[in-house]
Amino acid sequence: MTQNTVEKSAVTLLGLGAMGAALARTWLAAGHPLTVWNRNPHRSAALAAEGARVADSAAEAVAASTLVVVCLLDDASVDEALAGVDLTDRDLVNLTTSTPAQARARAEWARERGARYLDGGIMAVPPMIGVPEAGGYVFYSGSRELFERHQETLGVPAGTTYVGEDAGFAALHDVALLSAMYGMFAGSAHAFALIRKEDIDPASLAPLLADWLVAMAPAVHRTADRLRSGDYTKDVASPLAMQVAGTPTLLSTAEQQGVSPELLSPYFDLMRRRLGEGSEEEDLTGVIDLLLR
Repeated sequence: MTQNTVEKSAVTLLGLGAMGAALARTWLAAGHPLTVWNRNPHRSAALAAEGARVADSAAEAVAASTLVVVCLLDDASVDEALAGVDLTDRDLVNLTTSTPAQARARAEWARERGARYLDGGIMAVPPMIGVPEAGGYVFYSGSRELFERHQETLGVPAGTTYVGEDAGFAALHDVALLSAMYGMFAGSAHAFALIRKEDIDPASLAPLLADWLVAMAPAVHRTADRLRSGDYTKDVASPLAMQVAGTPTLLSTAEQQGVSPELLSPYFDLMRRRLGEGSEEEDLTGVIDLLLR
């Protein structure tokens, strides 16, 4: 090793689906010694050709490195892959999509087996991995000391955002953002459906729709401020009463265009309920309280 050479941390990776393979290639490209294992061995062949060491079993892979990253299909797959595997003194980073409750249980499960634990929620699709300008990142929660120890290595495939000592917080942030994304997709689907039968090119609506969504995005900061203060009437530009009054036009337009209102109606129903229970001068923040059971 020359004076200017920095030895890279060894990594073990369990799981070589589309995301796992993308993670593996970025660590290999960055010069990290990498041991991989996958239930279907044929997925390992290409990575072996690129320099990865292929383990014959999950136990062998875990034994190869202190840092063990898991990226499998679901929480049950983690149980199956690591059943009977010695995790003593291992730093286990679980990037498998899970619920907050599953992440907290997995952290306790790891502790009982002598491992240190971090949970992760990947906010990226495989083509974004290893491409910093794509903006992908991973939420991490659990041991701050463990996160800081491996942050440089974990930051090779994508950015890192630590969200707390509670092991369930990465999964919770992941699901919260994905839920908002699907809400946006639902609204976009309704918008495209409205023009579907007209002589309007969807490609001409797309930039208008994208710009409008971007312009509306800062509203989330105002919502957060109102939730923190408890004052849902502060600096309201479009009162709830006014917005409820406008919903019949949206529903009538959908009917006239032959479009089902099923993506919008549940939200409009909540708006009307809140109007009946709250102040006409507040904004839409109060709808959040109606969702809490």
